Amino acid sequence: MSSNIRTQRLGAHMSIAGGLENAVQAAVEVGCECLQIFVKNQRQWTAPELTADQIARFKHAVRQSGVRPVVAHATYLINLASPDDATWRRSINALTDELLRCEALGIRALVVHPGAHVGEGLDTGIARIVSALDEIHQRTGSLRARLALETTAGQGTAIGAEVAEIGRILETVQHPRRLRVCVDTCHVFAAGYDIRKPEAYASLIEELRTHVGLGNISCIHLNDSKRACGSRVDRHDHVGQGKIGKAGLARVVNDTHLATIPKILETPKGTDGRGTDLDRANLKRLRKWIAEDAA
Repeated sequence: MSSNIRTQRLGAHMSIAGGLENAVQAAVEVGCECLQIFVKNQRQWTAPELTADQIARFKHAVRQSGVRPVVAHATYLINLASPDDATWRRSINALTDELLRCEALGIRALVVHPGAHVGEGLDTGIARIVSALDEIHQRTGSLRARLALETTAGQGTAIGAEVAEIGRILETVQHPRRLRVCVDTCHVFAAGYDIRKPEAYASLIEELRTHVGLGNISCIHLNDSKRACGSRVDRHDHVGQGKIGKAGLARVVNDTHLATIPKILETPKGTDGRGTDLDRANLKRLRKWIAEDAA
């Protein structure tokens, strides 16, 4: 087995309730090696500025934990493709603010859904996204933090269900080197990429290589899907318990092309029938699949 496969980092999204540093502690407790958080309340457009104390406590917790990297996810309110000027402007302002928060916290990737065109069509939606990203990049200067465009399930009018749609955005923005990509396994499956099948999985990897570049993928959301392949419905399930199952997800965690990319769970929280934390159970299952491949 490749050494990269053995040393790849698995983690989960954790709540920041009570303080950003609490997410780090929660990650450690369930055995995460990397982490995803929101950098503010995800249900609100704005939030108070981070204090120097909040920033210091978070950075100290990360240093002490060894959990790395930490990735952030932008609020779901943001729609960079919105045809409504008020929503579009609020989205630009909110994403600019969150990117600056990431920079202050030392977080290098901020995942965001590209947006939904709300009936105005794919071309118009992509043009709105590109214009928004160009303005955000102009406003934020030379930050180390990068926006990562997430693949989508294609639910409603969401853009990004096809890898080529993400590629069009990267090709059109003024500063493509300031963008990264996040691949969500549930989303690509729901969008029609049947990663359970070797040929379809290989096709997805080739599309990512062609339109995005594997080196530009900053993280992978490792989720199973409650809905069928091609359903265009975004419903996450525990790894190995959904429609993708071990056949598809074990392939992802054992792919040497993806081994250096952090992989993050966004699966339901809680405990199983034996009282085991569900994140811990999902991580254990993934690590078992990696070990089995080495046998």
